[in-house]
Amino acid sequence: MTTLYTSDHEWLRIEGDVATIGITDYAQSQLGDVVFVELPKIGRSLKKAEAAAVVESVKAASDVYAPISGEVTEVNEALAAEPALVNTDAGGKAWFFKMKIADKGELGGLMDEAAYAAHTA
Repeated sequence: MTTLYTSDHEWLRIEGDVATIGITDYAQSQLGDVVFVELPKIGRSLKKAEAAAVVESVKAASDVYAPISGEVTEVNEALAAEPALVNTDAGGKAWFFKMKIADKGELGGLMDEAAYAAHTA
């Protein structure tokens, strides 16, 4: 299992040809208290960098972008019921969606944990 990061503060956990996507702890700390999450539809095809989901906090609404191209295979229904999970477990239980990876070559432009830590320092 590999975890990668985007400059827009999404994380992806890669397992085989499936990527689980969420926002980083840094992102949720910048947003503040999350009050609403809009998830993509299962079966939706996403292009890399396309807006896939929306996260709204008391301060702002922000798009969550598809870090790679692929098809949405699963969404985290728990977030719709309990958006505050994003604040308490951004890197774990508060994943947004899973997608089947269309092109593993797109993973090359993403950051590992050390590069992301430097990016947010």
